[in-house]
Amino acid sequence: MFRSLQVKNYRLFTAGQMVKLIGVWMMFTAQDWLVLELSDNSPGALGVVTALQFVPVMLLTLWSGRLADRYDKRKLLIAANAAFAVFAIVFAVLVAAGVVELWHVFVSALFLGIANAVETPVRQSFVSELVELHLLPNALALSAATFNVARISGPALAGVLLALLSTPGVFLISTALAVAPVFTYLRMRPEDLYRTERKARGEARVIDGLRYVGKRHDLLLPISMMAVIGMIGFNFPVTLAALAKIDFNAGPSTFGLLTTCLAIGSLGGALAGTRRRARPGPYLVIGAALAFGVFEFAVGFAPDFVTAALLLVPTGFFSIYLAQGCNHRVQMGVDPEFRGRVMALYVLVFLGTTPIGASLSGWWGEHYGVPSSIWAAGLISFVAAIGALIWQLRVSGDRIRLTLRSRPHLRLELARPAEAAVPAETVAPSGPVSARPHAEPLARSGSGVGV
Repeated sequence: MFRSLQVKNYRLFTAGQMVKLIGVWMMFTAQDWLVLELSDNSPGALGVVTALQFVPVMLLTLWSGRLADRYDKRKLLIAANAAFAVFAIVFAVLVAAGVVELWHVFVSALFLGIANAVETPVRQSFVSELVELHLLPNALALSAATFNVARISGPALAGVLLALLSTPGVFLISTALAVAPVFTYLRMRPEDLYRTERKARGEARVIDGLRYVGKRHDLLLPISMMAVIGMIGFNFPVTLAALAKIDFNAGPSTFGLLTTCLAIGSLGGALAGTRRRARPGPYLVIGAALAFGVFEFAVGFAPDFVTAALLLVPTGFFSIYLAQGCNHRVQMGVDPEFRGRVMALYVLVFLGTTPIGASLSGWWGEHYGVPSSIWAAGLISFVAAIGALIWQLRVSGDRIRLTLRSRPHLRLELARPAEAAVPAETVAPSGPVSARPHAEPLARSGSGVGV
């Protein structure tokens, strides 16, 4: 389960991400509470803040993917994380000084979003440079687990500190934690990274990456499905904060518990994928999407805080199992010279559509109630998964047959024993390998340029 941690560079990467993400989730939890205080409990204001955090992702992500395919990813990550820390420090000072206003939160969310828009696609594609191919599924799953451990501990810690130290104290502590990745990236050994040869990268044009995905059904389906579910179904920063404070009248000490329950399930989903050694099949991913839609739909009808918290555990499990499965199918099915641009497109549809979804969710919650915005999102996610299933069946020629005899059951009949061929890099060997196609370790060099 933890075999990727044997690689020193990956250990440093994971440690830096863990510390930073705990701080980021503390910051976001305190920020949601602060917005509700400054806006007189407005779900619409929460939607605006979330939208501003992700507008830069929508505008800059494809450009960031081009940077990831052309330049040194490690140096790009150092710069992006340093910028994020600076923006966070400025906002924390405003909060600590007691002069913060709602428009300050909006501006801060926008600048933090810019830093994240550069950092996220680069970080996503950087994981493949930290470990060899046979460790990549495990490394990706552990990265998802790290994210969700932070998502469990961050909101819970923020809820306690909000009650003990007040909002300024939470922001100051979370800001200090956000600096961690800068130091861990600096301590990495560049000569131990597995990088695509410089001559294979060319100009790394964005349009070439889009054309590449357009010709690959196995990449286009998970990216398209996550475009819908990421936009509509993954708006928990807006819906859970409003649900806890407005519908369930939760105080600051219990404010983060709904997010924590969601994250507990998400951690289970992430750990469930750590033993995966091969690229997940399309029906596994679609099945996770169907289950996620059902449980999110149920959360919208939860009659009380405890029921909602319990339902959020399986919702979180299938949300991260779905996101992780789509991520694996994309990461392990792409040629290395296109990885930065393809992962940028994945991040764009997964996170860059959030401004639309968050604004819509906030508006819907403002006018028709927060619970209805949750069950409607679950319903739309379920329908999107059904559409993906029909698409996959039509393209592959596979069939689903329902037998209604003495033992009713569903059976999937595959048109062929294996899915269409994917790039040579995606075939995971059964044992250790010394190098990957197009991804040989670079010799130590002070002029190297290249999550």
